[in-house]
Amino acid sequence: MELNTRFGIWLMILTTFIFAIQDGISRHLAGEYNVFMVVMIRYWFFAAFVTAIAKHQSGSIKQAAATTQPWLQAFRAVLLVAEICVMIYSFTLLGLVEAHSVFICYPLLVAALSGPILGEKVGWRRWAAIGAGFVGVLIILQPGSGVFQPAALISLTAALMFALYGLLTRYAARRDSAATSFFWTGTVGSVAMTWVGIWFWEPMAASDWLWMGLLCITGAAGHYTLIKCYEVAEASAVQPFAYFQLAFAGAIGIIVFGETVRTNVAVGAAIILAAGLFTLWRERRAK
Repeated sequence: MELNTRFGIWLMILTTFIFAIQDGISRHLAGEYNVFMVVMIRYWFFAAFVTAIAKHQSGSIKQAAATTQPWLQAFRAVLLVAEICVMIYSFTLLGLVEAHSVFICYPLLVAALSGPILGEKVGWRRWAAIGAGFVGVLIILQPGSGVFQPAALISLTAALMFALYGLLTRYAARRDSAATSFFWTGTVGSVAMTWVGIWFWEPMAASDWLWMGLLCITGAAGHYTLIKCYEVAEASAVQPFAYFQLAFAGAIGIIVFGETVRTNVAVGAAIILAAGLFTLWRERRAK
């Protein structure tokens, strides 16, 4: 497919908007029901979606699942579903604004860990950006002050898990196609989540089943637009626009859930955002 960077950028912005809506629905449902049950139902739909995509792209499920590194693929899948549980739980404690303000440091964690895990060279400029980004995290967390929120460490843990997932996905891509990794992510994640979530099943109101349906639809739609985005544009060109999710999720948090933005959160998030964009720029130049 011919590259179309402008179209890819718009697809990335649309993807972040869809995922922000998904985060808002996740926050609502996780505030009413157990997080494990919510993620389990979401993953049932996700598994069906990736299976359909796999059959379409690879011709058969057997071909889509073919890999020489099954343990790596399985670990990736379990790590991602665990990260989603942790992140949604952080929404219920911190709200969308503060949870996302901490979580956006994950590209910096990817840059920091790419050396030991992938063997990539990280220059002093990127290390400086990583250091600046974590200054931003400290400004948000305010450790040692009376307003320090330990719950913010949950969002930071989710960022670390997602960064590790991203790096393992890059590592897996050296031998497996994106379609294979996507298939393992959905199917193994669904099985793992069912083993946990089924023990936390509870009755759901009819109106919330509508929200659950919308959660599943936005999940599939977001992954579909993301796949299309990477088909029409290089990842390095569109990745900076993934930060739009912070703006969209923040707007939903403020408008729908009545959240507020503390000054230290705004300042810290701005520093993290600038450091992350610089890191992505340096990575693109290096390529």
